[in-house]
Amino acid sequence: MNKTGYHLHNRVLKLNVGFLLSDNVTAAHSHDSLLDFPSVRVADDLTVDYINGPLRLSRTKEGILVQADFRVGIVDQCYRCLKSFNREVEVHIEELFTYGPSVSAEFWINADGILDLGPLVREEVIIEASHRTLCQLDCQGICPNCGKNLNDGPCDCVHDEIDPRLAKLRELLDKGH
Repeated sequence: MNKTGYHLHNRVLKLNVGFLLSDNVTAAHSHDSLLDFPSVRVADDLTVDYINGPLRLSRTKEGILVQADFRVGIVDQCYRCLKSFNREVEVHIEELFTYGPSVSAEFWINADGILDLGPLVREEVIIEASHRTLCQLDCQGICPNCGKNLNDGPCDCVHDEIDPRLAKLRELLDKGH
């Protein structure tokens, strides 16, 4: 969330592509721009800290080809210690938006010429964010007994207990084999 606690509404990801649609279908026409938005509520279940990067919209016979390489700031969770932290993911988009809903196309342009990037950005960010990440390379994780974050210092638990399944291995190590 940005410093003001305010998020842009996802309508900023709804682009009017009427100017591309009004061109002659045989004309090769594209529009390049740079998106740079602060905190955006992409969907009910996803708010990002920022989205920025180049965006290209190209007219084709079938619709509008969207190509983008966005940097997106997200709040993630370390898979070892469960601490939340900010990180950046890179999202590469190359998707054809067809004219109106179609059985063969997942994304389309509304009859009023509006192309909604929101669902596609949401999908791509969730895929990129699903990779297991650490808050720091040497993350110590949490104590399996008391649940204390070991990055904050050692806990008071006794860690000499060994898993019974590994007891024979411990005996061999103690004998010096």
